[in-house]
Amino acid sequence: MNLNAPYLHENRPQRGATLLIATHNTGKAREIINLLSPHGFVIRTLAEEGLPAPEETGRTFEANAELKAQHGRSATGYWTLADDSGLEVLTLNGAPGVDTAHYGGWEKLLEELRNTPEEQRQARFVCALALQSPEEKTYFFRGLCKGSITLQNHGDKGFGYDPVFRPEGHALTFAEMSGEEKQKYSHRGAALRALAQWLELAE
Repeated sequence: MNLNAPYLHENRPQRGATLLIATHNTGKAREIINLLSPHGFVIRTLAEEGLPAPEETGRTFEANAELKAQHGRSATGYWTLADDSGLEVLTLNGAPGVDTAHYGGWEKLLEELRNTPEEQRQARFVCALALQSPEEKTYFFRGLCKGSITLQNHGDKGFGYDPVFRPEGHALTFAEMSGEEKQKYSHRGAALRALAQWLELAE
């Protein structure tokens, strides 16, 4: 698996192509659409296509992203982009990791860390993107954001664990940032910028 490879001689989706976003998570879809819409794609989602989300059985972020991309591509024939992302907390041995979506939310996380000092709450968000072509070729892009888990929740923007994650070197949690500011620092923003750079090579 060659992450963030340039694929200099590979086919890429062109402006005007339909791009399926393989998610039912409206927050994720909004972030992806905001960054990719300038590239001129006709963007669809699983919900708009009347498709369910597949069961996520992979044990890595890349495996789950590819599984979701395969699901959307096989059902529609479109170029399909899927995201799998999660939160890894150092003192919890990397948990919740790939099980982030089913872990129980930031409330459970704060309870798990209630006896952990602030200086020992290092964490990182990980995002793996899988873009699958109509010919079943998959391209991977990865983004990371290091930071820490706060002592209590802050902010009402964003989604998921955003209220308790503070990026490294910043005073605000993701949930206190505007969407544009969060994109500058977030794991998904980094992965999407890698994807966008790759797409621009075809123009």
